[in-house]
Amino acid sequence: MTRARKPATIAAHAAGTIDPQSGGVVPALQPSTTYLRDENYALIRPDNIYARDNSDNLRQAETVLQRLENAQDTLLFPSGMAAIAAVFRTLPNGAGVIVQSGIYWGTTQWVRDFSARRDITLTEVDADDLLSACQTRQAALVFIETPSNPWLKTVDIAALAQASDATLVVDATAATPILMQPLALGADIVMHSATKAINGHSDVLAGVLSTNAPEARIWDDIRTDRKTAGAILGPFEAWLLTRAMRTLPLRVERMSQNAQALATFLLGHDQVEDVFYPGLPHHPGYEIAQRQMSGGYGSLMSVLVTGGRENALRIVGRLQLFLRATSLGGVESLVEHRHTIEPHTGIPENLIRVSVGIEDISDLIADWDQALKR
Repeated sequence: MTRARKPATIAAHAAGTIDPQSGGVVPALQPSTTYLRDENYALIRPDNIYARDNSDNLRQAETVLQRLENAQDTLLFPSGMAAIAAVFRTLPNGAGVIVQSGIYWGTTQWVRDFSARRDITLTEVDADDLLSACQTRQAALVFIETPSNPWLKTVDIAALAQASDATLVVDATAATPILMQPLALGADIVMHSATKAINGHSDVLAGVLSTNAPEARIWDDIRTDRKTAGAILGPFEAWLLTRAMRTLPLRVERMSQNAQALATFLLGHDQVEDVFYPGLPHHPGYEIAQRQMSGGYGSLMSVLVTGGRENALRIVGRLQLFLRATSLGGVESLVEHRHTIEPHTGIPENLIRVSVGIEDISDLIADWDQALKR
């Protein structure tokens, strides 16, 4: 019996993918949108009909993710929001859903609009109140995000899975499959914006869903919706994603180590009021994160600086190594004054969201140290 491979091995070998035609150790890029039939009109490859649902590059990337997630099935989408939309579109009109509040604003905004159009009863609940809501409210679907963006709240996945018969969907983007396995904790579906750390190079837009119940009606509906709606990741993007995932465990390990060290430094600085990071013992979700995350706590954190908006913008403007840009999980460190981007969401004006990359930690700390000086 073949020994089960560890994530670092699965990723480095792209789940065993090679190019059989050339013998290359790197999978080939196949951009064709249609596939040949013989003189009897039989397909040369029965699994390849048309690129809207058939792509070797797509399957290769899905296989890597499936194995990293320890899932039974995995589906890639052209963005994280496309993956989320595919899940919610399985709901019938009039259904009830429970959604964690204070998560990625793009998710919240889309779900609110969708629920209003479809007469869906939407209950938005803070992370601390999710368990009670799941125990007392009827819902077809529960959607959570842990650690959350930008508040870094952690949710006990196993407790929620036991509290309700609803389909539990977990956005685990900030954790990646390397640090957390929601399916093993009882989630029905795990979702990632693969644009972030899974790709990690800020050059691919993608989303992914995985499950351990591919026979479930909701998964069949999601698969059908993806095909008929044309929500398919292109072959080049899938190829890039496979290439990037070969270093995913190394990148996540380095980013998590850097983030832990930077968070500790910032928490002790007199120009910082607080740091939201699940790897810090004072964080309200620290104990939950310890139970359900392994190998680190990810690259994302939020920092509350002293002095309000003016000082926050001054600090962000003085940072030299951290790039001022929207996203997270890339090899390069990014910083964002979140209130400038989303003033309508109640984000404090002194909150700075930070995505920590793989640079030398001494350089990252030195950059913040000089930026915080009065």
